[in-house]
Amino acid sequence: MAVFPIELLDEPSNAGKNDASGMLGEDDGAQTKAEASMFSNAAAATDRELKMTLKQGVKLYPKAIAYSMAIGMLTAMEGYDLSLVSNFYAFEPFNKKYGVQLADGTYNIPASWQSALSNGSQCGQVIGLIINGFVAERFGYRKTILVCLIWLAAVTTIFFCAPNIQTLLVGEILAGLPWGVFQSIAVSYAAEVCPVALRGYLTAWVNTCWGIGQLIGIGVIQSMLDRTDQRAYRIPYGLMWMWYPPLIVAIALAPESPWWLVRRGRLADAKKSLLRLTSRNDPTFDVDQTIDMMRHTTELEKDITTCASYLDCFKGVNLRRNELVCMIWATQNLSGFTFSTYSTYFFQQAGLTGRAPYDFSMGEFGLNTIGTFIAWGLMAIGFGRRTLYVGGLAGEFVALLCMGFMGLVQKSNQHASGLATGSLMLIWSAMYMVTVAPLAYPLVAEISTRRLQIKTVALGRAAYNVVAICANVLTPYMVNPTAWNWGNYAGFFWAGICFLCFVYHFFRLPEPTGKSFAEIDILFERKTPARKFKKAHVNAFDVALHHQVAEDKPESQHVENA
Repeated sequence: MAVFPIELLDEPSNAGKNDASGMLGEDDGAQTKAEASMFSNAAAATDRELKMTLKQGVKLYPKAIAYSMAIGMLTAMEGYDLSLVSNFYAFEPFNKKYGVQLADGTYNIPASWQSALSNGSQCGQVIGLIINGFVAERFGYRKTILVCLIWLAAVTTIFFCAPNIQTLLVGEILAGLPWGVFQSIAVSYAAEVCPVALRGYLTAWVNTCWGIGQLIGIGVIQSMLDRTDQRAYRIPYGLMWMWYPPLIVAIALAPESPWWLVRRGRLADAKKSLLRLTSRNDPTFDVDQTIDMMRHTTELEKDITTCASYLDCFKGVNLRRNELVCMIWATQNLSGFTFSTYSTYFFQQAGLTGRAPYDFSMGEFGLNTIGTFIAWGLMAIGFGRRTLYVGGLAGEFVALLCMGFMGLVQKSNQHASGLATGSLMLIWSAMYMVTVAPLAYPLVAEISTRRLQIKTVALGRAAYNVVAICANVLTPYMVNPTAWNWGNYAGFFWAGICFLCFVYHFFRLPEPTGKSFAEIDILFERKTPARKFKKAHVNAFDVALHHQVAEDKPESQHVENA
C-alpha cells in the first residue's frame, strides 16, 4: 500500500496489535502521527493556494514568474523558424536559390518541396516529443534543455550553409528534435513552479513567446526585401544564433521543478528549489506545507495510476485525459492555423503585390504576440478556459466561412477581394490568438495528471504535429497556382473542420479553472461530465474519498505499491 495518503487513514489505536513487544506499535504510532501532520500541512497549503489572489501570487512567486517566462522563450525559436520558412516561399532570393523557374521566368518552390520543408521540423518534433517523455522525467528539465540548446546551436550551421533544398530539409528535421522537447517542457515547467492563481497566465505565456518569434522573423524578412543576393535569406538564418547565449545562461541559473524533485523522492532538493522560486518576505508562506501538498498530490496519483509509462496514458481515467489533451493541441491546426502560416504566399495568390502581403502578415503576427495579453485580461475578469476556447472556435468558423465566400468575387475585383481576404485573415487571427492559441497551454497543463504530464503533453503535442504534417501536405496544393489552386475556397474546407472541432469541445472539454491538481484528479476519477466540471465541488482531503480510491484500485496495484 502506498505510504501516503492512504495509510495515514489507519486508526492509530490499531498500532502495535501485531507486535508483542510493543516496539513495532510505537514505530507505527510515530509514523501515523507524522503522516497525519503531513496530511494537515497539505490541506492547509492547498486551501491557501486556492484562496491566493493574482496580486498575492505575483508578490510571492516573482522568481518563478521570471524563470517561467525565460523558459517559455524557448518556443520563440520554433516560431521564428516557422515564420522564415512559410514566408520564404514568397521571397524571390530564396526561390531563386532553392526553387525552379516557371514559364514566365519567375522562380517558385514546388508544392511538394513546400510540404517537405514545412513538415521537416514537424517530423523531427514528433520524435523529439516522444524522446522527451523518457529523458526529461529521468534527468530533469534543466539538463534536458541545456543539451538541446547546444545541439540546436550546431544545427543552425546547416541552415546558414545549405547548398541545396535537400540539405535545408535535413536541417529542419534535426532542428525539430529539440523544438519538440521545448514544446512540452515549457508548458510543464510553468505549470509546476507556479500556484493556481498564476498557472493560466504563465502557461499561456508560452504562446506569446511563439508569436514573438514569428513577429521577429517577419520583421527580419521585411528588412531584407531590398536585397537580391543570397545574404537576403542567409542573414535571417544566421540570426538564429542570437537566441542561444541568453537562453543557456537563464536555464543554467534556473532551479529545477520542485514537483519533479518530489516525484524523484528528493524532498530536501525540492524544498531548496521552492525557496529559490519564492519570495522570503511573505511570513504566511510555509515551504514545508507546500512540499507536503506536492507529496499528497503525487501519492494520490500513484494510487490512481501505478506506473508512469506511455501505455498508462491509454488506461482507465487517463485515457479520457490523454484524449482531451491530444484534441486540444490538434484543434489548433484543425481550426485553420496551418492555413494562416502560409498567409504571405496566400495573399500574393489572392491578388496583393509588393509589400502588402508582408504588411498583412506583420499585422497577423503582431496579433499573435498581443493576443495572449488580451486573454490574460479576459481570464482576470472571470472568463473560464473552456468558455474562451469554445467561443473562439465559433468565431474562427464564421471568419473562415466568410473567407471562402470571397472566392466568389469576380477576377476584375481581385485586388479589393485580396484586401478583404487579408482583413478576414486578421479577424481569424485575432479570434485564434485570443482564445484557442493561448488557452490550449493552461488547458493541457491542468487536464494532464502530474505523474504522467510530461508524457501526456508529449503525446498531445505529437498529435498537433501529426495534424500539422497532414495540413502542411494539403495547404500548399490548395493555394499553389501550379497545383489545385483553390484560393479562397480553401476557407470552406477549414471552416468545415473547425465546426467539427467546435462540436467536439462543446460536449467533451471540461472547465478546470480555479481548481487544484488534486481536485482535478478526483473529478476525472469520478468521471464527472465535462459540462458539470465547473460547478462540481470536491474535498481532496476527505477521508471517505481516499478509502474509495484505495478500494477502487486493482489488487495488483496494491501489491506493487507494498
